[in-house]
Amino acid sequence: MPKIDVAPLAEFGPGSVKIVTLGWTSIGVYNCSGDLLALEDRCSHDDGPLCEGEWDEETCRVICPRHGATFDLHTGNALTLPATEGVATYPVSVEDGVVRVEVVEAAS
Repeated sequence: MPKIDVAPLAEFGPGSVKIVTLGWTSIGVYNCSGDLLALEDRCSHDDGPLCEGEWDEETCRVICPRHGATFDLHTGNALTLPATEGVATYPVSVEDGVVRVEVVEAAS
C-alpha cells in the first residue's frame, strides 16, 4: 500500500495536526498526546471538511465545524449526532524521522 509523507517527526509535536491532500481525498494527521492518528477529512453527516474543526487532545476527538458531530480519532466512530456513521482511519508510522500515512481502505 502506498505511504504518504506528512512531516518530519520533529515538526509534529503533541497537540499538532496537519492535513494532507491527496488527489481523491484529504486526511488529517493528529499527534494526540504522543499517539499519531490519521482520519479521513470528511464528515459522514454531510461530506463537509472534518479536520478543519476543533479537536480535543485529551479525549482524542475531532469536532466537525459545520454541525458539531464528534468523532473518535482512534476508531473513526461517530460519537455524537448528527453523524451516525464513522469515517475512515489510516495507519501512521514514523520512518527515518518522517511521519507517514499508509493509504488503505478504511481501517475502522
